[in-house]
Amino acid sequence: MSTSPTTRTKRNTLAFALITAAALALTACGTGEPVTAPAGAAGQAGAPDALPTEDVVSGVRKNEAAAKLLPADVRQRGTLTLATAVGNPPGNAYLPDGKTVVGLDADLSAAVAKALGLDVKREVAAFETILPALGSGKYDVGTGNFGVTEERRKTIDFVTYINDGQGFAARADSELTAVTDLTQLCGLRVGTGAGTTFEQTLERNKARCAAAGKQPYEVNVYNDSAAIWMSLQQGRTDVVMSTINGLRYAVKQQPGTKFLNEYRRLDVGFAFKKGTPLAPAFQAAVNGLKADGSYDRILRKWSVTDSGIAQSRISPPELPAPTK
Repeated sequence: MSTSPTTRTKRNTLAFALITAAALALTACGTGEPVTAPAGAAGQAGAPDALPTEDVVSGVRKNEAAAKLLPADVRQRGTLTLATAVGNPPGNAYLPDGKTVVGLDADLSAAVAKALGLDVKREVAAFETILPALGSGKYDVGTGNFGVTEERRKTIDFVTYINDGQGFAARADSELTAVTDLTQLCGLRVGTGAGTTFEQTLERNKARCAAAGKQPYEVNVYNDSAAIWMSLQQGRTDVVMSTINGLRYAVKQQPGTKFLNEYRRLDVGFAFKKGTPLAPAFQAAVNGLKADGSYDRILRKWSVTDSGIAQSRISPPELPAPTK
């Protein structure tokens, strides 16, 4: 029995939606602490490819030298409040139960906490709300693939743990093969996340299309990663700008999409309120994980060894942007 193109499109879109939702499916990884999920979070049954479940945290030992760098009040209470954003693997994602968070950020933050002898109270929060909340003192630390930029360094301290950055993806039938100059986006609709470096980069360079005598590109901003990919699949967005590692992972899960290219690299770090006394301890803990092999095991688990860093740094300068 044959089906009409419209029926096939509807089925493909539904399948895509289920795949995306499953891939975005959360509980704190390796900490035993409950996670507070955002309102409306729900799990989906099944997933296109099971997320890795290897335990790379329980074997981490306390790093006494790093723990001694903690402020006395933090050592005394023995806990940290951590805000985490959930989006696409490998960063952080929901398991199908809609309650358990797994991912590179979850494993690394759990490993650092264990090395420091701390328990972590995790709270899932919208990406764009975390950095302002750090400034208000609501959270001690935030994770969410926060790239280190000069603008953010004015109000936020970072302790780096990977090198990721900005990239592009599109539908498989797109004529785009790479975006090396943002004027290649002129006249197109670009989907990206709210409050991200991607949104800032796109908005900051919008005028270049007019200067080149071209139609400006349209920036479509979403608070939900699944919505970005659904928009692309349904033809309401022509290209997606997001993290390099996230895009590489996502296109393997999403039929009919392709990774275009890396646009620029950025250091990524744990985020803290400016002037935090926690940064030296976190830096020492990350470097300790590198020294004992735990860091490499975590990166191998999430297939992001190309994003490994030689050493953790505190609020390093932003990496140079492309000249075009």
